[in-house]
Amino acid sequence: MKRYLHIALIVVFVAIIALFMLQNLDAATVSFLAISMTMPLAVLIFLVYVLGMLTGGFAVALLRKSFYGASRKKTEPS
Repeated sequence: MKRYLHIALIVVFVAIIALFMLQNLDAATVSFLAISMTMPLAVLIFLVYVLGMLTGGFAVALLRKSFYGASRKKTEPS
């Protein structure tokens, strides 16, 4: 029964994403320094989301490494 619930939730989630993409096909122009690109708004939102995931993942990994190094230095005898 749990398996069917998970499949149903995935189907609903994919349907919501597909509906969002179909409703946001308008072109958006992004300019950075001398580069200018025009792309559908849904693609832009997806790229910003992926960029945020990558940056957040790197920040969490950096903090985890920093905390691990700091706690390890405290426990080592001098």
